[in-house]
Amino acid sequence: MALQSSTPAIPGLEHLFLTDCQLSGHMTDRLGHFQNLTQLYLSENSIYGSVTESLTSLKSLRLLDLSSKLLNGTFPEWFGQLPELQRLWIQNNALHGVVSEAHFTNVKKLRIFVASRNRLILNVSSNWVPPFRLGVIGLSSWNLGPSFPSWLRFQKEFVYLDISLGGIFDTIPNWFWNLSTQFVNLNMSHNQIQGKVPEVFDISPPLVGYPVAIDLSSNLFEGSLPCLSSNVKTLELSNNSFTGMILRLLCYKMDEPNILEILHLADNHLTGEIPDCWINWPSLLSIDLKMNNLTGNLPNSIGSLTFLRSLHLCHNNLSGVLPDSMQNCTALLALDLSRNSFTGNIPSWIGETLSNIIIISLASNNFRGQIPETLCSLSYLTILDLGHNSLFGNIPKCFMNFSAMSIKRNSSVPIYFSFIDNTALLMIKGILLEYSTTLRFVTSIDLSDNNLSGEIPEEITSLVGLFSLNLSTNHLTGHIPRTIGQMRSLESLDLSYNQLSGEIPLSMSYLTFLSVLDLAYNNLTGKIPSSTQLQSFSASNFAGNSVCGPPVTANCGADGATSGDGDDGGDGDGGVVDWLWFFVSMGLGFVVGFWGFMGPLLFVKSWRWAYYGMLDDLWYRIYYSCLC
Repeated sequence: MALQSSTPAIPGLEHLFLTDCQLSGHMTDRLGHFQNLTQLYLSENSIYGSVTESLTSLKSLRLLDLSSKLLNGTFPEWFGQLPELQRLWIQNNALHGVVSEAHFTNVKKLRIFVASRNRLILNVSSNWVPPFRLGVIGLSSWNLGPSFPSWLRFQKEFVYLDISLGGIFDTIPNWFWNLSTQFVNLNMSHNQIQGKVPEVFDISPPLVGYPVAIDLSSNLFEGSLPCLSSNVKTLELSNNSFTGMILRLLCYKMDEPNILEILHLADNHLTGEIPDCWINWPSLLSIDLKMNNLTGNLPNSIGSLTFLRSLHLCHNNLSGVLPDSMQNCTALLALDLSRNSFTGNIPSWIGETLSNIIIISLASNNFRGQIPETLCSLSYLTILDLGHNSLFGNIPKCFMNFSAMSIKRNSSVPIYFSFIDNTALLMIKGILLEYSTTLRFVTSIDLSDNNLSGEIPEEITSLVGLFSLNLSTNHLTGHIPRTIGQMRSLESLDLSYNQLSGEIPLSMSYLTFLSVLDLAYNNLTGKIPSSTQLQSFSASNFAGNSVCGPPVTANCGADGATSGDGDDGGDGDGGVVDWLWFFVSMGLGFVVGFWGFMGPLLFVKSWRWAYYGMLDDLWYRIYYSCLC
């Protein structure tokens, strides 16, 4: 439904609530005729264009909601001429340009100002004293820097502050931490703010029991981690320069109940062991301690986190065996313990009790033993990374039971993630990548760099939704499964450095999405199947085999074998042996040919006279021909 310029004015109308009414088109100037309006809601519609200047007529307006995602143009300076305005929501639009002190000249009653996710620049003097005292400040994605906004020192009553992505490159002033202890949300993430945080976040929100969220991630904060009051629900301190141990944070005031659900301390410089205080945090849903310098074993009390959905501890120096108490974490959906020094067998209880798990990454540890077949019961599993360990035995045939990998996925049918921190570090296409927003489209199996043996089970080719398969650097034998062509979702396939033999299956030409293929250093033979995709790869991806045809330089004979006028695409010992036999054969041919001709002339007199007589006769014929 379009906004019509002919919309009739209704005398005495004070509240106009048109949120999510499927309105479209430009904002009509007729809105200025409702001069008694005190509240105007136009959010969640398809209204585009600039904000109509007719709203300047609404001198009684106290509440205005224009959050719609489609408004553009500049931030109107006449907003500063609405003397009764108390609440303004104009976030999630495409407004641009500079906002100055003039935009706030006469809005002394303004208490809520949310204009996040626009492309606006705040340009005010360092000694500006705002006429308002805001309780809610939402300026995410504004350019507020490079200096820390000094005008905030006059906003001592805020309960909600979001200045994330603000382009701030400065040290946080000491006065900031004394402004308010009653906030429920503090978000200064994704800036370059330096300095230290208070020793204790002792926060008393205005409403008793109201949860508090603190996000200081992706900055340059340093020093020790803070202690928390019991009403903090979210703590995001990742990607900073915090040092020291996490003991003080986790084991502070053990006698008080805590409601913390999100604890993210990744990518800092934290050291020491993970303390055995987890029983004090029963509400935790997501823990992210990756990319620190933590040492020691996992404590048994981590098994008390029965609501935990994601646990990320990769890139540390943790060791020991996984505690059996972890099988009590039955709500786990993501478990990432990669790039540590854990030992022992992969516990069978992972497949028995973590029935809803989606991501398992145990790569780059010291796990040994066989892959437990209990993993095959994990029907929701989409990412299994066991690479770079010391596992042996066969690849379980029951991998075909990974139901989530047996369904072709695309952007319209994503894998649903119901946990908070949906990120994972994966080795895909030979590169360590961090997946976040696209993680729900990724399916991957990585068993590389182990001691696995036996054949690649034919059953694994039923995983038609698999995005990446890496079985390289093992001791696998036998043929590449002939039905591998039905895995048409594959974009990355690495079978290099094994002992596979036979020909490359013709069905591999059906893998039209392949962007990475490595079959090097096996015992493969025969002709490389013809397809646009396979011939686009480098010859090095087939090196160390006896294959022929493009993209290697060897030509194929009529029977599909490598002919002698080329090479096999490899640079191993086979090439050296071929050259050696070439020179030996050439020498033998010379000797046999020389003595086969000269021997009779030397030892049979009649042959010698006949040969010289023929030469004399030939000479005279040539001589007389030249004279004529």
